[in-house]
Amino acid sequence: MGTMNDTIRATHLVKTYGTVKALADVSLDVQSGESLAIMGPSGSGKSTLLHVLSGILRPDSGTVRLGETNVTDLRDRDRSHLRRERFGFVFQDGQLVDELTAAENVAFPLLLAGWKRSKAMREATHWLDRLGLSGMAGRKPGEMSGGQAQRVAIARSLVHHPAVVFADEPTGALDQATGHEVMQILTTVCQMSGATLIVVTHDMEVAKWCNRLVEIRDAIIHDDRKLGVGR
Repeated sequence: MGTMNDTIRATHLVKTYGTVKALADVSLDVQSGESLAIMGPSGSGKSTLLHVLSGILRPDSGTVRLGETNVTDLRDRDRSHLRRERFGFVFQDGQLVDELTAAENVAFPLLLAGWKRSKAMREATHWLDRLGLSGMAGRKPGEMSGGQAQRVAIARSLVHHPAVVFADEPTGALDQATGHEVMQILTTVCQMSGATLIVVTHDMEVAKWCNRLVEIRDAIIHDDRKLGVGR
């Protein structure tokens, strides 16, 4: 669960791929409990920024801190542990395991953390109920609609009470109405649990669910403003 010590502080981030600069001296603070949308055209660096902030990628230079922890300096194994323990992830295609039931998919982070299977499955079912999926614990992803499957992915991202949830185009594979429904659930549940939410999107209607917008163009921040969340 988010606390005042979970502020993300990114300082002078630089990341290049060959001759292409994906991030060019990007600095950004995200307060604990904030909901932030990162927007920008294709190739602007927004997904790279999300991956660097979450410790998936290491920047060429610059630092990312989560509270007192310097994420950038951690060894690969420790960064993996941090991602598993403190972060939750929601991706465009959900990235659920097709062979597992909804409850097993949601329980997966808890099982990795050493929970007993029976306790993990109870907790997973509780989260599915909370996200409007009562009675669907035994269904596999292929037996659910896109919106239902994305709710399972949201439950999986939140089941271990992360400090920060990173969502990369979480509505990209959904129709507009379902996408709005998913964003309402994602923002509401993060707010209730105290988790910080960082969403990469190309859709202003999705961004409006957040209380702050950062716009990236040509690998640098062009705009950083508060949004009036009138939902």
